[in-house]
Amino acid sequence: MHRRRRTAFLLTAAIAAAPLLTACGNDAHPGAAAVIGGERITVSQLENRVDEVRAAQRAAVPDEAQYQQAIARTGSLTRDTLHGMVLDQVLEHAARDAGVKVTDREIQQMRSDLEEQAGGSQALEDAWLQQYSIPPQRLEENLRLQLQAQKLAQQLGTDTSRPDFWQALSEAGKELDIDLNPRYGEWDVEKSSRVDAKVPWVKDVSAASAAPQNL
Repeated sequence: MHRRRRTAFLLTAAIAAAPLLTACGNDAHPGAAAVIGGERITVSQLENRVDEVRAAQRAAVPDEAQYQQAIARTGSLTRDTLHGMVLDQVLEHAARDAGVKVTDREIQQMRSDLEEQAGGSQALEDAWLQQYSIPPQRLEENLRLQLQAQKLAQQLGTDTSRPDFWQALSEAGKELDIDLNPRYGEWDVEKSSRVDAKVPWVKDVSAASAAPQNL
């Protein structure tokens, strides 16, 4: 597989499914799914992003049985989406500190290259949706982030698979002081990744309901 495409998959690969958590007790940030550098990602914003994916899946898979299969394959979509939203901001912060910039022309060139590999614009959009839960309207936003990651790695004299790159993201995460709502877990700043919360006021309710809307 082409190296550029392989790199583009890095920050959108799905996180392993984990139990759904709910917080009991006081919430330090009411209505927030996460607080990053003092800025909130609200639960509503997170739900809207999840709804974008579900709507795109519904449009792409009109057959009800296949749609239900798509939902089952992305059962951890809410947690994965929040992970992506936080990691995107961490990358933005690290890239900005490093003076990394991405132009619209570079984004269009990357999209053109990927479309050629995928077999067209629709095929690329379908692939990003099916494999990485990125809806069509978020595709170019995601490509910009992939280019930021590549350029940051190049500036560090490494690549996105090496520890030096992830150390830069870890440092950016420390500066941002990331705080996740316990119902979605915790942010492991060393790994730049969401992990399950381990606090006494959080209980696992994943077995309470098997309905598809419980993400």
